[in-house]
Amino acid sequence: MAVVREFALPDLGEGLTEAEIVRWLVAVGDVVAVDQPVVEVETAKAMVEVPCPYGGVVTARFGEEGSELPVGAALLTVAVGDPSEGPDPDTEGRGPAGAADSTGSSPAGVRAGDGGGAGAPARGGEGDSEGSGNVLVGYGTGAPAARRRRLRAAPLGTSARRATEAVGAGAGTVGAQREGGAETTAAASATAVVGAATTASTRGSAAVGGGASGGTDGGASGDTDGDAQASGRPTPVISPLVRRLAREHRLDLGDVVGSGRDGLILRSDVERAIARMTVASSNAERSERERAEAGTAPSASAALAGSASSAAARGTVASPERQPSAQVVGASGALARGGGLAGAREAERIPLRGVRGAVAEKLSRSRREIPEATCWVDADATELLAARAAMNAAGDPKVSLLAVLARICTAALARYPELNSTVDTEAREIVRLPEVHLGFAAQTDRGLMVPVVRDAHLRDAVELSAEFARLTESARAGRLTPAELTGGTFTLNNYGVFGVDGSTPIINHPEAAMLGVGRIADRPWVHRGELAVRRVVQLSLTFDHRVCDGGTAGGFLRYVADCVEQPAVLLRTV
Repeated sequence: MAVVREFALPDLGEGLTEAEIVRWLVAVGDVVAVDQPVVEVETAKAMVEVPCPYGGVVTARFGEEGSELPVGAALLTVAVGDPSEGPDPDTEGRGPAGAADSTGSSPAGVRAGDGGGAGAPARGGEGDSEGSGNVLVGYGTGAPAARRRRLRAAPLGTSARRATEAVGAGAGTVGAQREGGAETTAAASATAVVGAATTASTRGSAAVGGGASGGTDGGASGDTDGDAQASGRPTPVISPLVRRLAREHRLDLGDVVGSGRDGLILRSDVERAIARMTVASSNAERSERERAEAGTAPSASAALAGSASSAAARGTVASPERQPSAQVVGASGALARGGGLAGAREAERIPLRGVRGAVAEKLSRSRREIPEATCWVDADATELLAARAAMNAAGDPKVSLLAVLARICTAALARYPELNSTVDTEAREIVRLPEVHLGFAAQTDRGLMVPVVRDAHLRDAVELSAEFARLTESARAGRLTPAELTGGTFTLNNYGVFGVDGSTPIINHPEAAMLGVGRIADRPWVHRGELAVRRVVQLSLTFDHRVCDGGTAGGFLRYVADCVEQPAVLLRTV
């Protein structure tokens, strides 16, 4: 007998308390398998896909894309169970509305062997119908993934019968779930379950254990399935930053043609579309001013229609409701004052959450707690570049400049361990760390990320180069795990890639120092007593003045500069 279970947002680790829904991977009525990813969420650490520990038919979803949910809040409900299965004598189940009573009886439609509800771990055993192979905090894992029994593909007629049974037998259970919040009545949930079976019949395939051909009971043909898939094709966007940018400017991504591979919509595509919208709005406002001066100012609706027509002529959004809200509100306010569309626009407000919010909080804490100071020096990097070219001429794998600089950093930290430390403010102690976990700044579409290379002091230049490449690719693809973004002891910041010479960065709390590397440019330099054009770089060190004085910081930076100017100096410590 079908049972509706609630799947809540699990604890994703690293002390995270909330997550933002980026993209739903399933819809109401879809059939899901155990451990199938159902939603893509973005936390302050990374973007992850959340697998569902239950297999069955999705009956409800809670939360729209772009909304934030706290850990423990309901994500979705799934109708699970098999009429042929008997109760599990080893466990006592409880439905989504609560636990079974003390006599072991359960609400109608709930088997005693079903450990339902958010946060109830699935216990392993022969009597279990299935178990999740993923370890979700609050759900656990039932049995090894290789031993769990998958749901078998059933004829569509059977699915429909199970949905009907869920309507009659599970109404009491479903009606009691979700008191407050996204409340679902028994009738609505029952309709959703029936709709799930009908959807499965129409699509002609089941996601659990393979698929069954459609048309047996649902009466839907393959043409109907094809039309549904065509109309429900997802927008080709990967980056959550691109989605957010379009959402903030009320831009319909369906009207944007992507310039990336396979039509992928990039940030530049969205920015161009927004720019075209802005130009169209400016042209409309200019026309309004000219008409107002001539004494023939049209109405607000005509102005908006003209703006929409201009936007359509430029290949962007053609309806007024898709224009940026700030423009529409500003236009209305200006017309109310009798000044036409030339009035001031409202300020744009961007929520400080997700990665941006986490970065803001960490940098603010760093500035509040750490008394930082910065010193810098110019260095002739000509010999360093020549040494790297000689290393790469020997063959693959290639060594990156960042890897060479990282190798210099680890050698300098071995000589000045005060900078590879942290401050325990509660104990009023400086904690010197034995390992060097080197963080490096990487700019991505989601913002600034700082992946961490573990045990950098034990790696050579080739190994460091490979790890930098792997972590950078993961950061840009949004695949970094929380463990790869935390635990750093020292940060290397190569801001020279932005074409700037120097910077006074904020220390990555709770670290004690950060080395900054500017661009390498041709400059006049005195070399061996003569003026010559050399490749010069500016190095800066921002450090926590609590862990050391200026003499230590200056000695560290001078050693790094010496290694840059004469790479042979590094051989003395290798």
